[in-house]
Amino acid sequence: MRKSSFALLFSLIVFAFNLAHAQDEGVGLAQIDEMVPSQYDFGLPGWVPVPLEPEGNPTTAAKVELGRYLFFDKRLSLDGTMSCESCHSQALAFTDGRAVSRGVTGEVTPRNSMSLANVGYAPVLTWGNPLLRHLERQALVPLIGKSPVELGLADREAEVVDRLAAEPVYRQLFPAAFPEAKGKISLATIVRALAAFQRTIVSVRSPYDRYRYEGDVDAVSDAVIRGEALFFGEKLECHHCHNGLHFADTVLHERNRTGEVAYHNTGLYNIDSKGAYPANNIGIAEITGRPEDMGRFRAPSLRNVALTAPYMHDGSIATLGDVIDHYAAGGRTIKSGPNAGIGKNNPLKSSFVPGFTLTREERADLIAFLNALTDTSFLIDPRFANPWLQKEKKK
Repeated sequence: MRKSSFALLFSLIVFAFNLAHAQDEGVGLAQIDEMVPSQYDFGLPGWVPVPLEPEGNPTTAAKVELGRYLFFDKRLSLDGTMSCESCHSQALAFTDGRAVSRGVTGEVTPRNSMSLANVGYAPVLTWGNPLLRHLERQALVPLIGKSPVELGLADREAEVVDRLAAEPVYRQLFPAAFPEAKGKISLATIVRALAAFQRTIVSVRSPYDRYRYEGDVDAVSDAVIRGEALFFGEKLECHHCHNGLHFADTVLHERNRTGEVAYHNTGLYNIDSKGAYPANNIGIAEITGRPEDMGRFRAPSLRNVALTAPYMHDGSIATLGDVIDHYAAGGRTIKSGPNAGIGKNNPLKSSFVPGFTLTREERADLIAFLNALTDTSFLIDPRFANPWLQKEKKK
């Protein structure tokens, strides 16, 4: 099987990282593979299970705080103009509101920025790479990846270390977070802290949560309840790909430590009437090399979905209403241009996208249900906010 260029790039990144940091006792990526229930207090409601974490990177308050500072720090980019927040804004449920994201050099990524809400429960990361299963490794892609360039730090690790070492805040945070490494600032400790912070980004306090899991019958309207019935009914088939705790395909936590990850072709494209997708965005087929995987992407969580537009892996659908139209039609029809085709007739399309018909009231009810998945407290939770701005406000 031919190995794709992206898979090869990923393998080289992981190999280079492990090799370069083998001397960092206790902080190498080789120790993050075994996942165990976290002992950290995430402040979760009783009905929410604890996420898993790598045995070699236990979540601690000091590590989370360091990761939060790093997440919002523009020093972690080539020219100091971008941070992780640039593509993952708290106000937008940690997305960026763009169809596709733009890196520090102006190069655009081929895919839409996924929400980081509840990312610690995800068995795989990104839209279409089944190899990326750990936040510690995934962080390497935006930091030092070259195709596309995002934060642009490839071959500049020493420079970044110097930048961070010059900041007084980090002279306290790194030793507190990594006493076993004597507070060493390195790419290894940076990604481990970022991963620890991201695992704490949990959103489970929407009106629907209060209604369904906490018994607050007044938390949602009758329209939401009717929309819930539609969503979980066989007429629409939504729940087959968006189910469970986070309205995603599969989640891992203390009560579910294994699970197969499904990827789906929704008939978004059918360029050649044989199922082809745009060449720069073919789904997991890029990794597996299997023709039948053309156009198959991971189903994202629908929590806070009203805030994460535009939609789909390439941001090519603008509104929730348009998304419903796409699934109602059983696939998207593009009438002209290089991507023209009838998605409904895509031979590789999932059987869970047969199409359906909704009345005007049913459509309104479904949208009401999706809106009820918005966790407004999550959007302003100070635990996930920019600490640099918080410091400025205190002055």
